[in-house]
Amino acid sequence: MTELVRFTARSFRTPSPVPFGAAIVQSKSGDLLYRARNAVMRERDPSSHAELRTVRLASRKLGKPSLAGYTLYSTCEPCAMCMANALWAGLDRVVYGATIEDANRHCKQIHIPAEEVAQRSEMPCVVEGEVLRDLCYGLFTDPRMLKAFKTWTTRRPQRKNG
Repeated sequence: MTELVRFTARSFRTPSPVPFGAAIVQSKSGDLLYRARNAVMRERDPSSHAELRTVRLASRKLGKPSLAGYTLYSTCEPCAMCMANALWAGLDRVVYGATIEDANRHCKQIHIPAEEVAQRSEMPCVVEGEVLRDLCYGLFTDPRMLKAFKTWTTRRPQRKNG
């Protein structure tokens, strides 16, 4: 997870910094298969979440849609879309750092825990959360990221009743 945070933080030196990074490793050996960062703003594609991109690229690299035998690491708890994708890919395990609530302080989120998505499916997948949470949440609170969040249009002010 520490290496994934370093990889993700390198985006802070680019015009499109992101706090979301993901990596897929072989579950038994720990060998890295693929890693990617969120590219929603850069690609102008709302589905270009780090986890989804990593699954797509790792599957392409293996030449098959199944990632059985692999673990997904993510700097942030996968949203419902990303967790469902992890299940469809057959990943053994998903390990995340910061929580959906942490991310929601800075950008919109779907408030369905990854563990709940996994429990409601027929596809087995272990979900382990809040691994090195403070380190991962540090990606969200880095001054360069806080500045970038101000340019994102993904956080709308709450409407007042009346």
